[in-house]
Amino acid sequence: MKKVTILMYGILAYGAFFASFLYLIGFSGGILVPKHVDNGIESSMMMALSINLCLILAFGLQHSIMARPAFKKMITRMIPKSAERSTYVLATSVVLVALYVYWRPISGNLWTTESTTMKGIILGIFAFGWMVVLYSTFLINHFDLFGLRQVYLQMRAKEYTHLPMKITSLYRIVRHPLMLGFLVTMWAVPTMSYGHLLFSVGMSAYILVGIYFEERTLIKEIGPSYESYRKQVPALIPRPQMPIPAVVSKEIPVITG
Repeated sequence: MKKVTILMYGILAYGAFFASFLYLIGFSGGILVPKHVDNGIESSMMMALSINLCLILAFGLQHSIMARPAFKKMITRMIPKSAERSTYVLATSVVLVALYVYWRPISGNLWTTESTTMKGIILGIFAFGWMVVLYSTFLINHFDLFGLRQVYLQMRAKEYTHLPMKITSLYRIVRHPLMLGFLVTMWAVPTMSYGHLLFSVGMSAYILVGIYFEERTLIKEIGPSYESYRKQVPALIPRPQMPIPAVVSKEIPVITG
């Protein structure tokens, strides 16, 4: 019964995250959702700044703290190891929903695009960024990243093992294609309101800080192989590449938390 419960927990956590992830697309782009980054409860500039910064900080802290090895070691004393990733995914969903509900719009625009053609191009780039994000999750192993592989293996009474670090496709161009996709979606908008600017700056800052700490962990866990990979492949901005090994070891070089 315990195995079935953990499996169902993992599936529900994945479902909650997938729904909140889809909503994030509409929230950041102002597309097909009732509440997005540029609408909601009106408030003073200081109130909006305070609330929004707290929401961004909560998102960043949840992602950073729960992704650290020390936290994982602590929480798996209270829950099964197979449910750790699902718990992280579920917590991310809760923080995202709070961000959607409590986010306050800030009026005024840094830029706005009047040309229909330019709007179409920018929205195309926005959509491309989200496609890169989704595609990157499958390069890592989508089901491992979101906890489904872990709960499935425990259901089959099989021990969890880290997947090999395969350097293929986008990982031959940049070390963090998933985060590059997110950065594109944060900034490729036809109208950049001051509220959206705060959202984009805050999320971009989290991504850059998160990459720094994640790479420190990867260097510690993987060692020279990852150091060699870092020297040959840029983090976010593509450049002509030198030959790189097809397989390193242990984990994919990407932010998973």
